[in-house]
Amino acid sequence: MNIDTFKMFCLVVDMGSVSQAANLSFVSQPAVSKQIQHLESAYGVLLFERKDGRLSVTKNGELLYPYAKSIVDEYNRSQEAIQEKRDYANTRLTIGASFTIGEYLLPSLMGKFKKKNPEIKLSLTINNTPKIVDELSNDVLDLALVEGVVQNEDLLAESFADDELVMIHPPDHPWNNRKEIDVDEITHERMLWREPTSGTRLIIEKILKDHNVLDKMENYMELGTTQAIKSAVESGLGVSIVSRLTVAEEIKQGRLKETSIRGANLKRDLWLVRKNQQFYKNNVVSFVNFISD
Repeated sequence: MNIDTFKMFCLVVDMGSVSQAANLSFVSQPAVSKQIQHLESAYGVLLFERKDGRLSVTKNGELLYPYAKSIVDEYNRSQEAIQEKRDYANTRLTIGASFTIGEYLLPSLMGKFKKKNPEIKLSLTINNTPKIVDELSNDVLDLALVEGVVQNEDLLAESFADDELVMIHPPDHPWNNRKEIDVDEITHERMLWREPTSGTRLIIEKILKDHNVLDKMENYMELGTTQAIKSAVESGLGVSIVSRLTVAEEIKQGRLKETSIRGANLKRDLWLVRKNQQFYKNNVVSFVNFISD
């Protein structure tokens, strides 16, 4: 039994005629009769009877009618409520991003997306990768763009771009005239790190661990933002490995210098993450298609 059966039953009662109900519904009279018979079988009673060639509602039919009417009305109201929410949701897009992407890459992308989709209201939340992933899982966000690898079966992660990590140091550092250094040389420097939950830091730690130098690094300092790290490096407080996105301007101006690490692959993927589900809001699909082009 489905909602259409209740709708047809109510229509036959309201019209007092199977033929009129059939005409209004653009179906055949046998099709209407079949739905009524299906309903009667479900309840085990007659809902209509013919007297003197006229169709009339039985006592059981009269008893069922207000319930059927209520079911149909509630269904219609639920459709209207869902459609209203969908219409509202499809005018808004809430994006979460980890710090590097949110501060250096996403504003430009969102600006271009907004020009193509002026009707969509955009909002951006910036935090570390675990926090952003948690908010996505709890439906606070529509989608997320993060640096760290996401391991969650309920989420779908797709690489949308790659990024290069670079070793930076001040212009007067002994590495200034060197194109490359050995990875072991980093252990003699004060390394400036982001906080332990930073996606960038986790990737760098893995690279250094793969080269057997992470456990040898004892002289380090933790700073809460990439901007603080850049300022500290520029002031000569240490060296750091950061996203090229974050230091492109400083390197161009000569305020910071970069040196390659011999044999180290400092490329990483940037991830677009969304809930692993069957249906997506139209604006989520639009943004995913936009960023994938």
